[in-house]
Amino acid sequence: MGFRLPGIRKAIFTANQTSSKAADAQKGYLAVYVGEKMKRFMIPVSYLNKPSFQHLLSQAEEEFGYDHPMGGLTIPCSEEVFQHITSCLNGQ
Repeated sequence: MGFRLPGIRKAIFTANQTSSKAADAQKGYLAVYVGEKMKRFMIPVSYLNKPSFQHLLSQAEEEFGYDHPMGGLTIPCSEEVFQHITSCLNGQ
């Protein structure tokens, strides 16, 4: 499953949390969980090198350390903030 934000060249993929497995991840993508409802997003691994995304990773480390309750990387921000940051990264 996927969706495309208006004006974005690349897709950010989301998947239903109950049917998600690590094997669902496409090559070159990483599963992250965001927001109060822990929505799963599939992001390109290239985001890991971007300063704005590294800031999110630092926040995740401060809040969760290396113990992420969802079994994947949990990002402690709202879905709206996450989508804004990733839409900016897609535009680069």
